Amino acid sequence: MVELDFHPSGKHFLQIPGPSPVPERVLRAMSLPTIDHRGPEFGALGRKVLADIRKVFKTSHPVVIYPASGTGAWEAALSNTMSPGDQLLMYETGHFAALWTKMARRLGLQPEILATNAADDQLPQAGAWRRGVDAELIEQRLRKDTAHNIRAVCVVHNETSTGVTSDIAAVRRAIDMAGHPALLMVDTISGLGSADYRHDEWGVDVSVGGSQKGLMLPPGISFNAVSPRALEAMKTAALPRAFWAWDEIIAMNQNGYWPYTPNTNLLYALSETLDMLLTEGLDNVFARHMRWGAGVRAAVNAWGLPIQCADPRRYSPVLTGVIMPTGVDADALRHLIHQRFDLSLGMGLGKLKGRMFRIGHLGDSNDLTLLAALAGCEMGLKLAGVALAGSGVQAAMDYFAAHAAPKVERRAA
Repeated sequence: MVELDFHPSGKHFLQIPGPSPVPERVLRAMSLPTIDHRGPEFGALGRKVLADIRKVFKTSHPVVIYPASGTGAWEAALSNTMSPGDQLLMYETGHFAALWTKMARRLGLQPEILATNAADDQLPQAGAWRRGVDAELIEQRLRKDTAHNIRAVCVVHNETSTGVTSDIAAVRRAIDMAGHPALLMVDTISGLGSADYRHDEWGVDVSVGGSQKGLMLPPGISFNAVSPRALEAMKTAALPRAFWAWDEIIAMNQNGYWPYTPNTNLLYALSETLDMLLTEGLDNVFARHMRWGAGVRAAVNAWGLPIQCADPRRYSPVLTGVIMPTGVDADALRHLIHQRFDLSLGMGLGKLKGRMFRIGHLGDSNDLTLLAALAGCEMGLKLAGVALAGSGVQAAMDYFAAHAAPKVERRAA
């Protein structure tokens, strides 16, 4: 019989890059009684969350909410705007960009992969996965597409598998400089609510989000923020869609309802977490995550280990990837740390499996949470025989002490 109720004393440290730790007040909101999803109380809840989530995407246009994972919202973005055989330009910055490309093929689309041609001594098999999107390469490719066969450019804002954040505004400029009509689709599943994101200002046509990262919710809700150009493309798109179809959902959302049974209790939780983010102020939220990321990177640098993101301009405020020395199995290290210290770290995915681990610095965290996680990493590295240049815990303590967090007034839980 498999043992499923192992609960050691103390708090489990969930420092993967999502699902992130969920605040107690959000868990309490989820425990409210389930209500009639056709009743007036639910309509008020629906209208509230639909209005507030637009503030987080920074858009005045519709945001469609699905009871699904981010993978579902990927499919919704494509199925609502594309027709069988349509060509896409998909920029590969990591494992999740590659998975979105795989989905496009399975839907009958023709994705063309674009990636940085970067040699890398640390990871020769995955050098492109250490850098963000090169917008100039997108512009060059689109200029060659004089017949405008490419229907959309798809990029990942914050690549969860690598800890690299890309410049989305630069991608929009590249499309405009090429004079190309392609839609811009952006996966911001792990960026939303943790890293600055501006759907309208950056000219994004479809933004894909998820609940289990910066929004501090359990998995189970995903989003499409939709521009007027994307809604226009929907009118002629011929890929099959029923559950994912924007038009019926947006029409019923006007009164706060959905054409199917929504995830009622997760919408309670969404309402609570949106209150938390908007009360703190999005700029304060983003600054908090940047500060946490800088403290964690100070620790990795003190250890003398390479950071997965090779471009300091593109460091993620959400997570930090740590490359292991040749011959050290990162997955065995993660297992050791989990067994000894009840600390969960993100694994290396795809081309990076066994070569690196990921430290999440998002969700219901604070300085002490991160210091404890770094202590678990440091003890695990020493137990695994990895030679460290210095104490990462001390370096992070010094950073946090020298860079005080700004005081933010919070509503009582």
